[in-house]
Amino acid sequence: MAGVGTLLKQAKKMQQKIEEMQKSLETREIDVSSGGGAVQIKINGAGKFLAVKLDPDFLKEDAKLVEETLLNAVREAATKAKELNDSEMQRISSAFQVPGMF
Repeated sequence: MAGVGTLLKQAKKMQQKIEEMQKSLETREIDVSSGGGAVQIKINGAGKFLAVKLDPDFLKEDAKLVEETLLNAVREAATKAKELNDSEMQRISSAFQVPGMF
């Protein structure tokens, strides 16, 4: 079994990698388009929404259609950001396997 000192060093190194990943995710942008491009959303990998663009002609459509399309685009953007975040976290955590733990 690894010594406590070794485990603490690994934990500190993993914490640093996670902090670096979080900063990196803040700079990575994801573009989502819905309704044939009528709704465009930009979100970063950390899940912060950066921009929403709506086609002015699309706003003339039925309000329910506009609401549903916008909601679907927001959900898709949030899902993609979460998937990217989860993928990066998995990549980092897989590099730090503690023997005898799992």
